Amino acid sequence: MAKVLFVNPVIREEDDPRHVPYGMALLAAIVMREGHLVQVYDANAWRAGDEVLSQVLTADRWDVIALGGITTAYRSIKHIVAMAKELAPQAIVVAGGGFLTSMPHDIMRFLPQVDVGVVGEAFVSFPELLRRVDAGNREWASVRGLVWRDAAGVTHLTPEQPLLDDIDTLPYPAWGLFPLEVYFKNSMALYSEEGMLARRRLDINASYGCSLICRFCFHLGIAGDMEYVTKAGKPDVRFGYKRAIRYHSPRYVIDLVKYARATFGIDFVGFLDENLMTMHQSSGKTWLTDIARMWIEEGLQPQCIRDGVPHDPDSCSGVHWGGTSHATLCSPEVLQAIARAGCSHLVYGYESFSPRVMKTIGKGATPEANERSLRWTLEAGIRPIPNQMMGFPDEDFDSLRDNVLAWNRLGLQVKPFFATPYPGTEWYQQYKDRILEQYDGDLEAFLLDVGDATRVTAVISKKFNAVELYGLRELMVLRDLKRLARYEAEWNRTHPVDPLAREKQAWAERFGGRKERTLA
Repeated sequence: MAKVLFVNPVIREEDDPRHVPYGMALLAAIVMREGHLVQVYDANAWRAGDEVLSQVLTADRWDVIALGGITTAYRSIKHIVAMAKELAPQAIVVAGGGFLTSMPHDIMRFLPQVDVGVVGEAFVSFPELLRRVDAGNREWASVRGLVWRDAAGVTHLTPEQPLLDDIDTLPYPAWGLFPLEVYFKNSMALYSEEGMLARRRLDINASYGCSLICRFCFHLGIAGDMEYVTKAGKPDVRFGYKRAIRYHSPRYVIDLVKYARATFGIDFVGFLDENLMTMHQSSGKTWLTDIARMWIEEGLQPQCIRDGVPHDPDSCSGVHWGGTSHATLCSPEVLQAIARAGCSHLVYGYESFSPRVMKTIGKGATPEANERSLRWTLEAGIRPIPNQMMGFPDEDFDSLRDNVLAWNRLGLQVKPFFATPYPGTEWYQQYKDRILEQYDGDLEAFLLDVGDATRVTAVISKKFNAVELYGLRELMVLRDLKRLARYEAEWNRTHPVDPLAREKQAWAERFGGRKERTLA
C-alpha cells in the first residue's frame, strides 16, 4: 500500500485557521478505506514554518505527496511543491482542487514540480492513481480526470472523470487526522450569538453544486459545471452550464452530525454548501425540512430552543448550526422549520440592491426578493448575514446609491467585497484578456496576487479603476451620498464618453417603468 502524505497549504495568512479542509479530509478517509497509509501535515493550522515542513517531508519515504486547494492558496502551494520535490524526490507530487481544475495546463506549466494533477472530482481518480503507484505503473494516460506531463514536458489532459452519483457512499471525513484543538480554538462564527459562543465547531458539506448561474462563482470540478473543450489543438476545461447538483440524504446528514457530536463533542455545525435552498428546491421542498425534523427527533435540537430559554454554552446541549440561503428560494415555512432545529444564521449573497446590476450577474434574484427574504429570516428568529459586492462590470453611480439607500432603509451595516474574476468563473473567461493586461501579460502574477476579495486585484468594472473603487467603497460604508454625488459630477465633467451609457439606455428601454415580478 502507498505511503501518502497530505499537506494542507496556508489559506489566509492574515487570519486564524478556522476550517478543517473538508475535501482533503474526505480523500484521506477514502484512501485509508482502501488500505493506504496516510499522514497529514496541516500547514494552515500549525503555521510552523519551513523548518517543520522540511522535517515532515523527510520523516518517511513517501510514495505520494498530495496537496490542493482554492486559488487563494496558490502562493503557499507553489512554495510547498518546490520543497517537496527538493526534499522528497522519490515521491510523486500530486495536486488537485479548484486552483488546478480551473486551469490545468497553466498550473502544470507554472509548477513543474507537480508530477500529476487531479482535474475535477478526485473521489474516484485519486484512488485509481494510488493503485497505479502500488503497481509501479506511472502510465497516467488511461486514468480519467488527470493532467500529466510527458518526457518532453508536454501536458496532457485525460478524459473527464464522471462525478460520483451516490455521494452517500462516501465515508465520513477523517477529521481525527487534523489538529482539531487548533480549529476548536477558533470555533467562533461571528454571525450569530450562538455561533459567537461556539466552542467546538466543525464544518460539513451536505451537497455539491448549485442550480444558479452566478457569473462570479466558481463552477468547476465537484460543482458539476465543467466542460471539456479543445484549445490550441488539445483538451482543456471551461466554465459551463450543466448545473449538476448532488446532495446527501437527510439520513446521511443527521448520522454525520451525530457521529461528529459523539466523537468530537461538537456544539456547532457550519454547512459549507454553496446554497442550501437549491437542494431544498430540487428535492420538491422536502430536503431541509426533513433534516430539521430529524435533527429534532434524534436529539440534536439545542436545549435552549427546546425549552425556550436563553442560550447558555455551559449548559445547552444539542448542536446549533448555520449555512447559506438564497433570496428567491427561501420561504417562511422552511425558515421556521430550520430555526426550530437550531439554525442560528444564514448567509445571503444579496450582492447588490441595484435592479439594473442584478439583471447582469446571473443571480436569479431582485432587490425586492432580497428585502423580503431578510424580513422572513428575521421573523423566523434566524440572523440573516448580507454578503454584498461592488465593482461589478456594469457598476455605476446609480447602483452605488441604490445600495446605500437600501442599507439605510433596512438598517444594514455592510462593507462590500470587491467583484473578483476568480479562475473557474464565467467572468474569468470573459475578462481574461483584461486581467492579463493589468498584470503585464503574466497570468501567474495574478494568481499570486488574488485574495479573498477584501482588496482589489484585477478590475473588471467598465467604468471605475482600482483607486476609484477603494474610494467609492469608503463613501458607501460612510453613507456619504453628498460626496458620492459630488464625485459623480466631477467624473462626468472629466469623462466626456461614458462607457456604460449605451448599455444603461438599453436596460432602461427594456425594463424602465416595469415592475419586476418576484417569486412568491
